[in-house]
Amino acid sequence: MTKLVIFDLDGTLIDSAEDIALSVNELREHMDRSPLPLDVIESYIGNGVRVLLERALDDATVAVTDEAQRMYLPIYRRRLLDNTRAYPGVVETLEVLQEDGRGLAVLTNKPLRESLMILEGLGLRKHFRAVYGGDSFERRKPDPAGVLRILDEEGRAPDEALFVGDTRVDLETARNAGIRSCLVSYGIRADSDALEPDFWIDDMRELTAIVGVGA
Repeated sequence: MTKLVIFDLDGTLIDSAEDIALSVNELREHMDRSPLPLDVIESYIGNGVRVLLERALDDATVAVTDEAQRMYLPIYRRRLLDNTRAYPGVVETLEVLQEDGRGLAVLTNKPLRESLMILEGLGLRKHFRAVYGGDSFERRKPDPAGVLRILDEEGRAPDEALFVGDTRVDLETARNAGIRSCLVSYGIRADSDALEPDFWIDDMRELTAIVGVGA
């Protein structure tokens, strides 16, 4: 039985692509570059801020990328809740899982500060026993360190846990940690069409049946 569910954030629990894209394009404007289409920037999301900016500034040097990262986060913080919303069914599903006694956690490659600001702002933080970001560990997803930490803190074995995400990074994270995986068919999905997780869902509310709520 699934006793612990670990969620990705962007593209899984929340639709944040527009705010991220607008922030990236504001940064590009500051750097005298033309804006990129939203869907192009969306395809860069999922591996943390630095990789996002390396992709969005594909001809940038290391020094420029370092400066861009320092500039980007304050820009993003100003608008991180302008358009970002929880996906349909997320709030309802979290409430049902929590009421059924399942442990819930978030493991994202987004920086922890911004992740907590969004979760608090959307009223979601109260559902999670643990939240870890891309700067919480020495190595980000798909390294299994975050999952293994959560398993240890919750006192759960790998076969009692499920990772829910939307990209190859999330699937590889689950596999590297030896736990089952569930991918959502919405969200970022930059490279997920050919992936083979243990489960696919089209709506977060379908997760309750997979987890076995009431069993």
